[in-house]
Amino acid sequence: MLLLWQLSLFVSILALIVGILKKSWVFLLISTITFIPIAYYFSGTNNAWKYVGLTPIILFVLTILIWFISKKKLR
Repeated sequence: MLLLWQLSLFVSILALIVGILKKSWVFLLISTITFIPIAYYFSGTNNAWKYVGLTPIILFVLTILIWFISKKKLR
């Protein structure tokens, strides 16, 4: 189980880096989706780690912004 959690974290970080460098909303969406299990795990804590649960929301907003920017460039 720990291997799947670590793999999800690795894929999320890798997709985030590639998505930002290439300005690709698809990679950012993959990063958002793969970070959801990690955020769900930390959302049940009663300390500062519960704010990790907000990360997918931030990633999703970033994905939408990149999508709008890439859509405007095509026009």
